[in-house]
Amino acid sequence: MNPSTAQAEVIVDELVRNGVRHAVLAPGSRNAPLAYALHRAAHAARLRLHVRIDERSAGFLALGLAARTRQPVPVFCTSGTAASNLHPAVSEAYHAGVPLLVITADRPPELRAAGANQTIDQHRLYGSEVRLFDELGVAEARSGQNAYWRSQVCRAWAAAACGMRGGPVHLNLPFREPLVPDGDADWFEPLEGRPGGERWTEVADRGSSPSSLGRLSSGRGLVLVGDWGAEEASAWGERVGWPVLSEVGGVGVSGPAAISTGMWLLSLPEFIREHRPEQVLCVGRPTVFRQVQQLLADSGVEVLLAHGGIGWPAPAHDVREVAETFGTDSEGPGPVDPQWLTAWQQADQKASAALHAALDLERWPNGPAVAREVVDALPENSLLVLGSSNPSRDVALAARQRPDVLVHRNRGAAGIDGTVSTALGAATGHGGPAYALLGDLTFLHDSNGLMLGPYEQRPDLTIVVFNDDGGGIFSLLEQGGPEHSDSFDRVFGTPHGTDLAQLCAAHRVEHVQVPGHAELREALRPKPGLRVVEVRANRDELRAVHQRLHAAVRSALLG
Repeated sequence: MNPSTAQAEVIVDELVRNGVRHAVLAPGSRNAPLAYALHRAAHAARLRLHVRIDERSAGFLALGLAARTRQPVPVFCTSGTAASNLHPAVSEAYHAGVPLLVITADRPPELRAAGANQTIDQHRLYGSEVRLFDELGVAEARSGQNAYWRSQVCRAWAAAACGMRGGPVHLNLPFREPLVPDGDADWFEPLEGRPGGERWTEVADRGSSPSSLGRLSSGRGLVLVGDWGAEEASAWGERVGWPVLSEVGGVGVSGPAAISTGMWLLSLPEFIREHRPEQVLCVGRPTVFRQVQQLLADSGVEVLLAHGGIGWPAPAHDVREVAETFGTDSEGPGPVDPQWLTAWQQADQKASAALHAALDLERWPNGPAVAREVVDALPENSLLVLGSSNPSRDVALAARQRPDVLVHRNRGAAGIDGTVSTALGAATGHGGPAYALLGDLTFLHDSNGLMLGPYEQRPDLTIVVFNDDGGGIFSLLEQGGPEHSDSFDRVFGTPHGTDLAQLCAAHRVEHVQVPGHAELREALRPKPGLRVVEVRANRDELRAVHQRLHAAVRSALLG
């Protein structure tokens, strides 16, 4: 057995011992030792192997799996720019707290110095966006290698999995030739792991509980749910009488304290002046709505933050207290104002009735109406992956309350990179009915995610693409104002004219275009396999639709 083969076999074995059940591989030459070892482990049913040609898609597939299972998932690639293509997934994992193991093959030092082909500087390639970087020494036929390799795998696993949520870790592995197995000759020292399939190094539980907030004191508070903790926050808000607002509206949020139109209410300055909270408990990191940032920057509001083990938002740099969690077993903030939650509930009822009545009058299709229709049609206990830009906003603004739906969004770095692959990974980890709602640019940006070979698993995933032929989100921003109309379409609207049916046919993925409500509901019925449901729309009315809905909510609450 040559050194590269021995090292790869040991690394994969120790990853399995640490708990790896899914592994993602992008093919290459320099990572061939790892590819052979992974294939053998998959053939022995020790793990499930997922192979992707595009490294960026591979990285986000692993991220989706890790986000859903909350266990580290390794993604393997070859040297050179292949490793660079994993950077977007690393950034998302770092900012979202997802346990991702990035394992890159590399040339040995003497080939780097010679300017070898497919060679870049991979040392600390991802900068500060990993919890640990480690480059293993080039494998050699000498004693102590087995213990060294296994120890470093355990170190990487512990770094990725530590804390409440986790984070990315980068292992760089320089391999010398030969890169393929060269027979069954024994290695000169035993390569076995610990007896009984145990880890080489057990990381002891320190026994310390996550830190909890201690300054919850007001009877007039607000819970703002960002990217985690919706279920716990819902129960806590109900118990203490604080309204619970979420950046995904009423989806995944339960109980009478949940305010499904919260993002509309926060957008009305007159309403907030009359209903300004004394304290805001921010759970996680909200990233979508400007009105949320304005609330968190309000000097008259004390902001308390439960960050879940990763970085925290501070729009005005005036957060009063920070902890890992808000303490679900705490006594709460003290005396409850019984009229406080009631006032928010009554406003929510008025806003919801006005919103949905106004939405019923709008011409089909439009983004908010499609989002409402999709959420209404989801089976119980579904997973819903939301693309960045308009889908996240549309669901938050228009969906009715669905506490039984699990939502995933790539809101760490909030890019559109790899969303199709993220959805495939999350659906695979979910194991039940799974759906995604994406804009056309988000879908096209990762259309390589549909490139699944004959050996690869196709999860039960329905991808709904709201196709308005370009960047509809910019219609709602400053760039979409009438004073910029001469340049808007070319540099922001970016129409593409892509035929999604032909694109899906090229990947042998089922595609259906739906013209109306009834056809969309029918297309969303649970069905095995991967499919794309396309809803075509016109961008021209998008800004006006949102303005009319805002006016309807405003009129219902303020007259």
